[in-house]
Amino acid sequence: MNVIFESERLAFRPLQTRDIDLAIEQWTDPDVVRYVAERTYSEQELIDEMPIVTRRCGAGCIGIWALTEKATDEKIGSIFLLPMPVELDDTEWDLLIGEEIPEGDIEVGYILKRAAWGKGYATEACMRMLQFAFEDSPLREVVATIDPDNHASRHVLMKCGLRQMGTIRAYQADIPGFKITREQWLADRQQASLV
Repeated sequence: MNVIFESERLAFRPLQTRDIDLAIEQWTDPDVVRYVAERTYSEQELIDEMPIVTRRCGAGCIGIWALTEKATDEKIGSIFLLPMPVELDDTEWDLLIGEEIPEGDIEVGYILKRAAWGKGYATEACMRMLQFAFEDSPLREVVATIDPDNHASRHVLMKCGLRQMGTIRAYQADIPGFKITREQWLADRQQASLV
C-alpha cells in the first residue's frame, strides 16, 4: 500500500518527527487550535509527543499525514485517519501499533496553519484522504466530528460527502458527528461523473 500520494495542489506523506516545525506552527497558535484543543502546547511538549503521534498501523493506512503545497514545497498542515476516542479526550495512541486496523470508528480530521486558510485546501485534502481510505485501504466507513461552532469544518465535511449523524459521543462529549461509507462514497463519485 502506498501511503504517499498527491491531490491537485497537495502532497501527502506520513508525518515524521522531523515535522516538528509544522507541529509547532500549528499547535502553538490559539486561532489554529481553537476548535480542536482546549489549549495551545509548548514547543517542548510537542517535541516530547512527536514519537507518539507519528505512530502508524494498519499497514500505514492509519496515522497522520503532513500536507505540503506542491507549488512551493511548504508544509501547510496535517490530515489524519485515526481511531476516534469516545470516553477519552485524545487518540488512544497505543492502538497504533502493528499491522491491524484498530476496532471501532476511524475518524478523518485535518488541521491547517493559518496561512493556508481560505484556499480550499481542507476540502481538497479531505476529499483525497477519503479516496485513499476507500480505494487504497480496507476501511468500509469513515467518521468525523466537529466542534458545534466550527461551521467551516461542517461545510467541508458535507462538501466531501459525509452525512450528518446528529449528536454522537466522542472525546468525552456529545458533539456533531458525520459518516460516509465506502458504498456512499462510490455512489457519490459515480453521480459526480455523470454531471
